[in-house]
Amino acid sequence: MTDQTLIILGATGDLTGRLLLPGLGALLTAGHVPGLTLIGAAIDDWDDTRWRERVHDSFGAHGAAAAARSAGEATPVTDTAAAASDVADRARYLRTDVTQADDLRRLLGEARGSVAIFFALPPAVTAKACQALLDVDLPEGTRLVLEKPFGTGSAAATELNALLTRLVPEKRVHRVDHFLGKSTVLNILGLRFANRIFEPLLGNTHVESVEIVFDEDLGLENRAGYYDHAGALADMIQSHLLQILGLLTMEAPFTLEAAEFRDRKADVLRATRPWSDEPAECSLRARYTAGELGGRQLPSYADEPGVDPGRGTETLAELIVAVDTWRWAGVPFRLRSGKAIGHSRKEAVITFKKPPRVPDGLRGCDQPDRLRIGFGPDRLAVDFNINGPADPFVLDPVTLEADLGGGDLPPYGEVLRGVFEDDPTLSVRADTAEQCWRIVEPVTEAWRAGKVPLREYPAGSSGPTLPLP
Repeated sequence: MTDQTLIILGATGDLTGRLLLPGLGALLTAGHVPGLTLIGAAIDDWDDTRWRERVHDSFGAHGAAAAARSAGEATPVTDTAAAASDVADRARYLRTDVTQADDLRRLLGEARGSVAIFFALPPAVTAKACQALLDVDLPEGTRLVLEKPFGTGSAAATELNALLTRLVPEKRVHRVDHFLGKSTVLNILGLRFANRIFEPLLGNTHVESVEIVFDEDLGLENRAGYYDHAGALADMIQSHLLQILGLLTMEAPFTLEAAEFRDRKADVLRATRPWSDEPAECSLRARYTAGELGGRQLPSYADEPGVDPGRGTETLAELIVAVDTWRWAGVPFRLRSGKAIGHSRKEAVITFKKPPRVPDGLRGCDQPDRLRIGFGPDRLAVDFNINGPADPFVLDPVTLEADLGGGDLPPYGEVLRGVFEDDPTLSVRADTAEQCWRIVEPVTEAWRAGKVPLREYPAGSSGPTLPLP
């Protein structure tokens, strides 16, 4: 196999240590990308030793390097675990100003074989780094891997995409949305297109509403440097939740090959818009105040270290959208994500319309049927009504549940596998990235103009919500 090099720009950042390196470690431990060369780059004054320690520690989070370190003990070491540890042992760190062409040229001079450059950077810095790469001769076959959000709006996304295609062909641009690497999210495809039971019911004839919710029982967690410039709408709804919406609403692709799969997802996102022309009617923004969360006192978001209170960043966002296709016209979709919520809720909920008529004599059919897809824990549940165990004419709600099988790799491992195998299926295509910004832009403009007030909710509460149309 051809030698490959992964260069991580922003190697000392939170994203690299918390998500990217553990995903890479799991990928290596699974036997993929043998002989990989790993190079970290950032402006911080680190050296090879400190970088290798970080890589070993992060790989160990998924058992990659930990097994190899126990070679002298009774625990056996697999060849792949040893190979992952070898990647960590050989990892290099180069202090780099990623916005300077000379530094990037020197960095690429250390690479072997085909190169993947991962921009673990804020959007504005990513754009500057790409601009600097215009003055650098990139090795043949170089792949560019970008972390969301892709740009800061539709115009910025279009500009960034034009810049990227001056560097490499679109097929070698991987816009990473790790939600598309979650096995549960991908299970949506199997649930819909491999089962005769559910697919005929998923549409406006039978569905009342759909909710895609990602409420976290976590606060800011020392991420002010990124989050205070992004907020819940850009961090979660504009990226992750719209991608899930695409999988829930797309028509069946002929094949899961990249071109066909991404075409079908793009179709429904082009048909998606805010539910109302009045953003105050279909969107909500709020931020948490001081409160108790998980047995500890959490300060107000405005008082968190690194936060600029005057920026008005939201920690909870809701957006109700319409999908104007034949299948889904008229069905409201609630997209919601909040931080510091008392009870974590991460699921897609499809609520079905009530029966057109329940025969006289049956009582208790009060709850609608629901199909729930959980993203943590990963479970599938169907809520419906059946005759009760006592009086057979009284209906009781019941739930059928099933665990959704986890994948062999964590989400970042899955999307990185696509990068190394030149498979863009789980990457966000340029036009799709622009469409996601187009969908939310009327709302962000109204928010900036003060047309939608910034509400507040105590940390540990359920937070405010919008009524569905």
